[in-house]
Amino acid sequence: MTPDLNFDDYTQLDIQTRENGVAVVTLNRPEKRNALDVATIEELVRLFTTARIKGVRAVVLAGSGDHFCAGLDLVEHWKADRSPDDFMHVCLRWHEAFNKMEYGGVPVIAALTGAVVGGGLELASSAHIRVMDNTTYFALPEGQRGIFTGGGATIRVSDLIGKSRMIDMILMGRVYQGQEAVDLGLAQYITEGSSLEMALELADKVAANLPLTNFAICSAISHLNNMSAMDAAYAESVVAGVVNTQPAARERLEAFANKTAARIRPND
Repeated sequence: MTPDLNFDDYTQLDIQTRENGVAVVTLNRPEKRNALDVATIEELVRLFTTARIKGVRAVVLAGSGDHFCAGLDLVEHWKADRSPDDFMHVCLRWHEAFNKMEYGGVPVIAALTGAVVGGGLELASSAHIRVMDNTTYFALPEGQRGIFTGGGATIRVSDLIGKSRMIDMILMGRVYQGQEAVDLGLAQYITEGSSLEMALELADKVAANLPLTNFAICSAISHLNNMSAMDAAYAESVVAGVVNTQPAARERLEAFANKTAARIRPND
């Protein structure tokens, strides 16, 4: 498959690609703290539908300006004065975008800064890896806004931190930041420097993996977690049968057998 890393027809997202197949995707509404409107969600659906086919090997997802994402564009929602049916279908498109992120098989690394709030946390929780800096804070303010989560917080955020803590976040408007947020599972990494720079370093490392292996890691694991233990064991065996015998892995396995592969060592 010849890579086609052309994303010139996006307006809500700024997409820059690197030679190793890493795509840097930036939410491009800084004046709105990158709040998610309908147009942005549609571009996210399109991006993550085509990323693997186009040859993208990893995605770094960031926000322009000082904030990652402040969630649902409440002004757009208020002005639209939607019917229940209309907003249900808006939510379904959010789920379409975030499911394609989580299950699409391309590693997504979120570079978090500033607000990761409401739907912004739902977006971040759909990424496979989250990197935060010292400005990052997480919240689910839906309770204070008189609304309810509609983009998967009840699924993904509760999976990260537990049902009780998620309920507390919504009821109380509780804000998490710093090491406490990492300890809870809202992010896997925290950096004193730039979260974008660290996310790019991680993406470069991930992009060096074999694409089929990354596909299994970033797709199969989520599917397996939705299955019963017996079904998951069977499905895992099938995936391993395909991935572990791929021709592209032979050279890496040979290097291990010949003791020329990099050794796994503890961190200094």
